[in-house]
Amino acid sequence: MNFVSSKPIKTTLLAAATALLAMSAQAQEEPRQVLFTNVNVFNGVDDGLIENASVLVEGNLIKTVSSDAISAEGAFVVDGEGRTLMPGLIDMHSHLCLRDGIPWARDAYDQMLAGAYTSQVLIDYLDQGFTTTRDTGCNVLGIAKGVNNGIIPGPRIFPSGGVISQTGGHGDIGNFNDMPGTVDDLEKHGWSYITDGVTEARRAARHNLRGGATQIKVMAGGGVASEFDPIHMTQMSVEEMEAIVEVARDYGTYVTVHAYHDRSVNRAIDAGVRVIEHNFLVSEDTIIRMAEEGVALSAQATMSLEVFDPKMVEQITFFSADQKAKAVSVNAGATQMFEWAIKHNVLIVTGGDMFGPDVGRQAENLIWFNKIANNNLFTLQTATSNAAEVLGWSGEMSKYKDGSLGVIAEGAYADIILVDGNPLESLDAVLRDNVDFVMKDGIVHKNWLPEENAPVFKPAQTNRNAYPSNN
Repeated sequence: MNFVSSKPIKTTLLAAATALLAMSAQAQEEPRQVLFTNVNVFNGVDDGLIENASVLVEGNLIKTVSSDAISAEGAFVVDGEGRTLMPGLIDMHSHLCLRDGIPWARDAYDQMLAGAYTSQVLIDYLDQGFTTTRDTGCNVLGIAKGVNNGIIPGPRIFPSGGVISQTGGHGDIGNFNDMPGTVDDLEKHGWSYITDGVTEARRAARHNLRGGATQIKVMAGGGVASEFDPIHMTQMSVEEMEAIVEVARDYGTYVTVHAYHDRSVNRAIDAGVRVIEHNFLVSEDTIIRMAEEGVALSAQATMSLEVFDPKMVEQITFFSADQKAKAVSVNAGATQMFEWAIKHNVLIVTGGDMFGPDVGRQAENLIWFNKIANNNLFTLQTATSNAAEVLGWSGEMSKYKDGSLGVIAEGAYADIILVDGNPLESLDAVLRDNVDFVMKDGIVHKNWLPEENAPVFKPAQTNRNAYPSNN
């Protein structure tokens, strides 16, 4: 894969990359153009590739997608050498600042280190080919602002802000000896909000949206990794969740919830929640209700099918016996739940929810989901066009209004990856080692040219005037 100047003069790879990243006054007046040639396009929607195609990027948007040659004098040419060009992947369940889990972040280090660690995670997401992520619980509102304003490199972030939880709920991440009203270090820094009652719940939702959250995350039931909440537990009253949903609707966005079983999921749907995270222990009747009412499922296949396999769970040294038992119960229900969700045409998106040694394996979530779906197109859509549909529910709270996400189409954002292989035939094509080129928002973040020992490019500076300076 080579950068080639269409001008008669010779241009080195470094000069080409520098020209792509430079944001001079002239470049702002005349948006730079990048022309991809000799690529097979998966557009994020259709079953089949547009073979031997060309794609023209102008600035940060896709201008033209064509099966014919495109004339673009002065554009820098990326010869894809027959690779598949496809939308950058979207991870719909990230915890960007919880890399090594809650006890690590709460007890071992301070927020300065957590922020520095998060920056490494952002770069790792780009290296894997994930150009967008929806963070479902962490105080990354400032991180998202920094990415938007070009201060640090990273994928587009749709942040939820701190999760909203009741006392003793899945977001209650304090210590055993905390007294009522104690604010632990993570809650103090906005990782979660412990709320009891409608007024506190409403205030927490408003505070998140005030800070730039694009959707709200609520803990509606018990979890695996948490200390105080049995997995069978139902959390947050319907009145509390209704208040949060009302706030979200007032802002033109939606609420997603952490929930595993029928009672918690149905209570959330009663309150007007639009997305269920996890969902592993529900009945088929609940799945049918989700399909009928347009409630989406956010699926974490690697964690539920692989990591929580009974043999694997025994290797999780930081889990108590109770936590291991909860993990095994999730594993027992996950396959059946996925099968029902696919059968009844629930809108499914995928996200990793990965911690510790599993961070960096986001694309494997697609591999594991496809073990159940057995449909490469459908699985790819969960991390491209389906994911973009749910992200669109954030409405005007989204910071990305200039183009479409999750597709390769005219007018879409130039979030593009080139992979070695055809992902419609083998999903191994989207694993990190096969992602050879990553462009996000028209900026090159990864470019593998082993025959020329080319460096990996990361933006030293992006256009800080491209986004508003507030959020």
